[in-house]
Amino acid sequence: MKVKLSQAVKMFFGNSSLEMVYFEAIANALDANATEITIDITAKAFNQPQTLEIEISDNGDGFTDDRYKKFSNLFDVEESSHKGLGRLVYLCYFDKVKVVSHFEKNKKREFDFSEEFNEEISNVAKISENESGTKFKMTGYTLQKIAKSEFVRPDILKNRILEEFYSRLFQLKKKNVQILIKINATIDGHKKEVTLNNSEIPKFTTLELNSSINLIDKFDLYYSIKEVDPIHSSLIAAISVDNRTVKVNIIAEENIPLGYQMVFLLYSDYFTGKVDAARQNLTISSAELKEIQNIFRKEVALIIEKNIPKIKKRNVETKNNLVSKYPHLSGYFDSKNIGYISRNDVLKKAQDEFFKAQKELLEASSLSDEQYEKSLELSSRALTEYILFRQLTIEKLKKSNKDNSEADLHNLFVPMKEQFDKDNVANDLYRNNAWLLDDKYMTYETILSDKEMGDVVEYITEGETSKRDDDRPDLALIFSNNPKDTGLFDVVIVEIKKRGISLEENMKAVTQLEKRARKLMKYYENKIQRIWFYGIVEFNDDLELALTGEYKELYSTGKMYYRETKVAIQKNPDIILPIGVFVLDLDSVVSDADARNSAFLNLIKSKFLKE
Repeated sequence: MKVKLSQAVKMFFGNSSLEMVYFEAIANALDANATEITIDITAKAFNQPQTLEIEISDNGDGFTDDRYKKFSNLFDVEESSHKGLGRLVYLCYFDKVKVVSHFEKNKKREFDFSEEFNEEISNVAKISENESGTKFKMTGYTLQKIAKSEFVRPDILKNRILEEFYSRLFQLKKKNVQILIKINATIDGHKKEVTLNNSEIPKFTTLELNSSINLIDKFDLYYSIKEVDPIHSSLIAAISVDNRTVKVNIIAEENIPLGYQMVFLLYSDYFTGKVDAARQNLTISSAELKEIQNIFRKEVALIIEKNIPKIKKRNVETKNNLVSKYPHLSGYFDSKNIGYISRNDVLKKAQDEFFKAQKELLEASSLSDEQYEKSLELSSRALTEYILFRQLTIEKLKKSNKDNSEADLHNLFVPMKEQFDKDNVANDLYRNNAWLLDDKYMTYETILSDKEMGDVVEYITEGETSKRDDDRPDLALIFSNNPKDTGLFDVVIVEIKKRGISLEENMKAVTQLEKRARKLMKYYENKIQRIWFYGIVEFNDDLELALTGEYKELYSTGKMYYRETKVAIQKNPDIILPIGVFVLDLDSVVSDADARNSAFLNLIKSKFLKE
């Protein structure tokens, strides 16, 4: 062999798996006209991989001189359906492969296959008449562990071998060639045996496909659908390439119908030789593969819905569920593939189409009547997406508990330490949730989150500095006018307390609000026309009792109390001004926001579902 085997092994089988050892041996045995193949797997224990040995024997034609010559030279093949590389996979896992082969009735060939393999060292002897066949004894496992127990479990190996050779076993069955494969494993003293024969290949129905991929080659679909116990449900969709099957992803695992075993095999001369050296991937363009998947999936979907009517009903329900949950993407869902490709892929594809449509419009220099109508549609969808985002935020607040810090709650309203300005409102739409307090606060000029009072004063006075301190309102909202312009503006000061704290800690919110009022009220009627003070806390019996009497309960879907009080903003002469303080239950804030948002969401859903 004129190639350095160690390098060839790494080059062609760097991403192999142990099961490929079995696949390659079975393929070679079938090439040698074997009808019986036995696989014996032994190991002292699964966690002692160094003791793993595999012996594979068959009753094929054996290593004749011609077959041995081809074995000894990489890439020496007669047909494009053979790669001439498969035996290299043995050396990915074992240091040594002892080969004993009987051929031509009275000849026996023995040789060792390893990285130092020399084709000239082969012992051929004449013996008394003997049945032909070959035995591979693999020893010296090279890896530190066996990656998966499935690689040495006969029951799972049987299914994998069946999947890999469905195509070939089916063709042999058509020719009335009986194949028997025995798989025996003795691991940690426990012995398991299974057998596989081509009587387990189902009876297939054949369908010729109409394909635009190739004008010359035919594409035939062989399929079988059999009812089984739900725990044995399975679906194999594969392309037959060089008498081996290459799986194609046309139906997501989550969508496989329960209670059925299904096999779909796509045959065509078009696929001959179009697989990589390790027989793991098709060597066709991504565009060709996509077209094949689409054609394959379309035909399989029609077959499934015809044979299992409840699947069509399930797919309709899935579509309705998607439209209900994502009404803004209605019309962008790929209806033909719903129920076959994964739900996430359906959603992503719809979102891609949605944003693609938006992008096309945004890049248009002018709008035709048709584009104008489309722009109205897309605008409504964008609004729907925003309403859905708001609902998710509301759900997060609903699920908050005493384990959530004050910072957690604060960040759900507005991220801490940040400033949001009106000029960037479009970019900040999904970061700033001041609307939780009231939708009118979406018209803000500026929001200062967890900023010092000095920063707040400096902003509303356009530069007047004040003594720096650690006093930081959770939220300060300026709206209805810009302090830089002439005219008065409104200010909202918000204090937020976490759930599960004491009465004293909750009442601190009122104290903090009054403290901020003293610093802001000096600008009342000079710069500021109105100021609102909000304390957001978790209500309980003790807190309500403390508020009752001094505060008046206001209408809300939850609890809200209000009182007017007076604060002194100056002495000598004394200046005392009235302020209004709202104390809101956190659940009340959530309920009010939920009620407002649900009105929009229900309206949008009703329109889409009606369509």
